[in-house]
Amino acid sequence: MASNISSKFTFAKAADVELDEAVAWYNNQKQGLGYELAAEVEKGVREVVEHPLRWPILVADKRRYRLARFPYGLIYIIAEDRILFLAVMHLKRRPGYWRGREAEFRR
Repeated sequence: MASNISSKFTFAKAADVELDEAVAWYNNQKQGLGYELAAEVEKGVREVVEHPLRWPILVADKRRYRLARFPYGLIYIIAEDRILFLAVMHLKRRPGYWRGREAEFRR
């Protein structure tokens, strides 16, 4: 991701792990498919950084951007100086499991 945009967001450690695991799983299903997922996540990050208020509030101050091709959403918070991504969430599994991750950014 270009450095000018990367200074405008941060991923929670668990969200990074989720993305890595999803990319690996999709690449095991079909060579290169995981990289297509990663590209779509990157597109979503760019869109959220450019227009953070565009996507609906999911709960409290958390918003969700839904990927078009894959059953995933990016859960994020708008902070003063950046976007905080809490989860790369599979939309059909364990809703709300990511709650509490914002505490990572308060340390």
